[in-house]
Amino acid sequence: MGYFAWVDAKIKRYTWKDIGCIKLGVAGFVLMVAKVWEPLLSLDWYWYGIIFVFAAIKPVSILLQK
Repeated sequence: MGYFAWVDAKIKRYTWKDIGCIKLGVAGFVLMVAKVWEPLLSLDWYWYGIIFVFAAIKPVSILLQK
């Protein structure tokens, strides 16, 4: 069993609450990094939008597949 198969088997046991906690933890970590490394917050707003769009392309395409 490879690493990705092992992780895939573990992820299937998560509930929506577990996934929500993971997302909240990631958001907190990102805010901490932004607080510690201030140049990250000096970007113009559209760079954050570009990052969002590129990060969302794969999950949205998987969601919309038949």
